[in-house]
Amino acid sequence: MLKAIATVAVVLAFGIAAVLIFASTKPDTFRVERSLALKAPAEAIYPLVADFHFWTGWSPCEERDPAMKRIYEEGAAYGWDGNNNVGAGHMEILEASTPSKLRIKLDFERPFEGHNIAEFTFVPQGDATLVTRAMYGPAPFMSKVMQVFVNMDKMIGEDFETGLAGLKKLTEK
Repeated sequence: MLKAIATVAVVLAFGIAAVLIFASTKPDTFRVERSLALKAPAEAIYPLVADFHFWTGWSPCEERDPAMKRIYEEGAAYGWDGNNNVGAGHMEILEASTPSKLRIKLDFERPFEGHNIAEFTFVPQGDATLVTRAMYGPAPFMSKVMQVFVNMDKMIGEDFETGLAGLKKLTEK
């Protein structure tokens, strides 16, 4: 019996070591990006992203926690505190180049701490605008460990796709 327990402990230790070694090979930064063409001018889309009050109309986080507390701060800043599906954090516009680009400092407090940059670009394409939403930043070691088990690009990317579809619905009425 003792030998079986020792064998399980050794296998478990090797498994943990393998996960940690594999995690250490992951990149030190990440970037997730999605784009969608919206049949609307950039001037009609940009305000829906640049004013955090309008995010309630298209952001997928709103559906996950309709009771989420929102704090609109003076200037171009916004905080939220919600259930475990949305967590808590703070956003602040760093750069606004109307109507072509918006860069946002994005700080997550929970469920995991994270400090990233979110970026929206708006590129005219005939009668449409290609809207690209990206998020990038450092990948601390715990993030790398999570990436061993969870496809972060897929997880975050699906939210971006849902949000861009919401913007499309709002602007193509």
